[in-house]
Amino acid sequence: MSSPHILLPGDQLALGQPRHEMLAEYHKWENDPGTILGYGNQFPQSWEVRVAGWERQRGNHNYPQFEVVRVEDMTPIGMTVLTVNQFVRTAEFVMVLAPEARGKGYAAEAARLTLDWGFHLGALRMIWLKVLEPNQAGITAYEKAGFKPSGRLRQSGYWLGQPVDELLMDALPADFPGPSAIRATQATDTP
Repeated sequence: MSSPHILLPGDQLALGQPRHEMLAEYHKWENDPGTILGYGNQFPQSWEVRVAGWERQRGNHNYPQFEVVRVEDMTPIGMTVLTVNQFVRTAEFVMVLAPEARGKGYAAEAARLTLDWGFHLGALRMIWLKVLEPNQAGITAYEKAGFKPSGRLRQSGYWLGQPVDELLMDALPADFPGPSAIRATQATDTP
């Protein structure tokens, strides 16, 4: 297996280029019962659907994906995705973490690094997400990353088989909690 191609290093985590050879692992994370619960899905995605989606997604410049890598041992632990709307320069944020990486504080840093990329390299004006209201750990991580509550979709999701509200959260460049890993990298790379 090849080493991760790191795009943006952070403190504990880094954003890397997704790799086809990791697709089976990504699929496993996405079909974990905790992930399905957090996304409000009811059923797993088949391997065939995931493989077909990989090719479509990788060829779509409005769908940048990042492999989340633990810096200390270069182990992939998740993925983040921005679904970019080029007309208004906004994007929807989605994240999945490996089950064994949850509860360790990684979600906030992975989200912050993705915001850093989206605002400082992607020139996005706003990044938003939806999170199910019972997912308090996710909400806390997103707030630490710089997202703020911005709305509610009533009874639009499911949590443990029951209808629940989805909360909308968004972040503007001014909400970015810094320091920017991109700006720090550029300060040391320029002559």
